[in-house]
Amino acid sequence: MSAIPAESGPAATEDLTAASPLGGWARLRSDRWAMTGAGVTLAFIIVAIFAPEITALAGVDPYTYHINALFSNGLPRGSLGGVSGSHLLGVEPSTGRDLFAIVVYGTRTSLFIGFASTLLAALIGTTIGLLAGFRGGAVDVGLSRFTDLMIAFPQLIFMIALQALVPTSFPKELFMIGVIAVFGWFSMARVVRAQTIALRNRSFVLAAEAVGAGSWHMLRTEILPNLVSTITVIATMTVPAAIGTEAALSFLGIGVQPPTPSWGREISSAIDWVAVDPWYLLAPGLALFLVTLSLNTFGDGLRDAFDPRGGGRR
Repeated sequence: MSAIPAESGPAATEDLTAASPLGGWARLRSDRWAMTGAGVTLAFIIVAIFAPEITALAGVDPYTYHINALFSNGLPRGSLGGVSGSHLLGVEPSTGRDLFAIVVYGTRTSLFIGFASTLLAALIGTTIGLLAGFRGGAVDVGLSRFTDLMIAFPQLIFMIALQALVPTSFPKELFMIGVIAVFGWFSMARVVRAQTIALRNRSFVLAAEAVGAGSWHMLRTEILPNLVSTITVIATMTVPAAIGTEAALSFLGIGVQPPTPSWGREISSAIDWVAVDPWYLLAPGLALFLVTLSLNTFGDGLRDAFDPRGGGRR
């Protein structure tokens, strides 16, 4: 009756629950690749937080049109897309907006949507997984079938159709967070459900139930604390996927709208100019690549560190 694949079942997840948090953090600190990913991710977070101050130090912003930095055909003056002391990464073709400022502010857009949607997806997935695994029976079957239905749903088509129904006055950032979270909780729900079933039959949970502990008490004090490491690992590995989804939707033109800086929309615009100004594509594309690579590297290291069977990277 379970909708969970064999590799996500109780036998596979009980070992993960038994991992020592202190030992896991020690293994994580010894993983230089994971620590490098964490450092790069932290650097991007700092850039996102202090985007106005960073661009102000460079004397630029992402909204000013520098028409004098363009030729009459819209191409940037100078080599490498107009790179100069005034424009560290050049300027955007046809508008002359500073590309450094766009990339810096785009970090704020991408990370905000990525982290916020992941947090919401984790909340949804954890709630559904806990209910399904703890209650069992008809509740488990119903929630498992609902998860299967959501996974089978054509996600991209739904996102595009829903965007057309949302009022233009509705903030695009909130729309992106909601729609990415709605289609991002499945893995969390499945793993949490499997581990909850494993924990539900552990001696300390059965002992709490035997002395009259209520369901809420067992969930809050016995089961959920033992799921924190797993939830953290899955959420960390979900963030880069959410950032990639935001970039893809912006690339398709249904994400955040101009003049809000967005890596995905800049990459989409750069396609028309790549033959004559490849630097325009390289700058936002490299930023997107670095942040997703660093998050994936850190997420892999976190997973390996808290998986007693993996023992971390060799």
